Amino acid sequence: MRIGLVVNPDAGLGGRLGFKGSDGRAAEARAAGAEDRAGPRMAQSLTSLSAIMGGSLNRIAATVTLVGWEGRMGGTWAPEPTEHLTFESIGTTPETTSDTDTFALVEHLVQSGVEGIVYAGGDGTTRDIVKALETIGSAAQEIPLIGVPGGVKMHSGCFATTPKAAAEVVLAFVLGDLRCAITEVMDLDEDVYQQGVWKVRMYGEAWTPSSPRFMQGAKEQVERSSEVDTIEGLANHVQTLLQDQPDLMIVWGSGGTLRRIGEHVHLELTLLGIDVQGPSIEGKREFHADLNEQQLINVLDQHVDEDGEQRPRILLLSPMGGQGFLIGRGNLQLSPDVLRIIGLESILGVATPAKLIGLNAVRIDTGEPSLDVEFQTKRFIKILQGFRTTRLIRIQEA
Repeated sequence: MRIGLVVNPDAGLGGRLGFKGSDGRAAEARAAGAEDRAGPRMAQSLTSLSAIMGGSLNRIAATVTLVGWEGRMGGTWAPEPTEHLTFESIGTTPETTSDTDTFALVEHLVQSGVEGIVYAGGDGTTRDIVKALETIGSAAQEIPLIGVPGGVKMHSGCFATTPKAAAEVVLAFVLGDLRCAITEVMDLDEDVYQQGVWKVRMYGEAWTPSSPRFMQGAKEQVERSSEVDTIEGLANHVQTLLQDQPDLMIVWGSGGTLRRIGEHVHLELTLLGIDVQGPSIEGKREFHADLNEQQLINVLDQHVDEDGEQRPRILLLSPMGGQGFLIGRGNLQLSPDVLRIIGLESILGVATPAKLIGLNAVRIDTGEPSLDVEFQTKRFIKILQGFRTTRLIRIQEA
């Protein structure tokens, strides 16, 4: 089977720097020391694909030809060829890339007769690919998409949960084990975001292999106005923690639920950022807004006692509605280094009843497989769902 390969080299660059997306800011991100994210994630996925295609899971000895451009939009990330997986070049990546190049590459892939497209990027990349397919024609729109999560924002339903999961989906699709279904292409509504409102809207539809285990599904808006009392109860719980532990540092994750809780404790939290509320010093707590990875490390490293031992800290995270991601979607500032400093036992999920409906497990995608395994070994994570009311939620296996 011929599978198209698309990588947005600039996707995800600004995640650890605290950017809310990388569109138009790639040069700025690289100048600040950002490293490629989408390409290495694609390499990780294709390495996994090569391994499983050479094993017993490939029960019919199927073969895949990856079709794409040489360079950072494709060939750079392809593994060494094997009898089951090879790469076919149909062009070369330009020195600098933009959405125009994504359009051109997709057009070349369709002309080359691909039966599916695996791509690495975020919601912006998804929108570009879908728009290109729509421009080409109705037949092209039926080409299934499999997204390797490599951006900052990934709300669309055609993303696999992890790079390894994307490899599993590609093989199952090649073997004919998965049916394709239409999913929603979602992204942050930039217009209302500029007004301080976090809202995800639908921009189109795409075909994708249907796999509840390995595909994340589309982001849902699940907040309910009737949950005012619940939000207040959650806020009271957090306020009690602060009152009982003057030495406590709170790292506030992103999302609408935590932002509404913050309003009740008189904090104006960053809409899509990571904030830190410091320990009480003479009755006041220093507030650090919208921190990037390195700033988080600096603040956390300073939160130690005279013997150099860590003082109490807690990371509040709200799972993404409809997808269940606690880490790895929209909070890339929480890098593996940051998470290890905080400590896995110091993470507390926060969710309203509406978000907990149908949420049987939370998903973790730290970007470092060994740390993902540490989370999965824990098996469960504590979720705060009301004032002094918690429950344990299973951590989804990779």
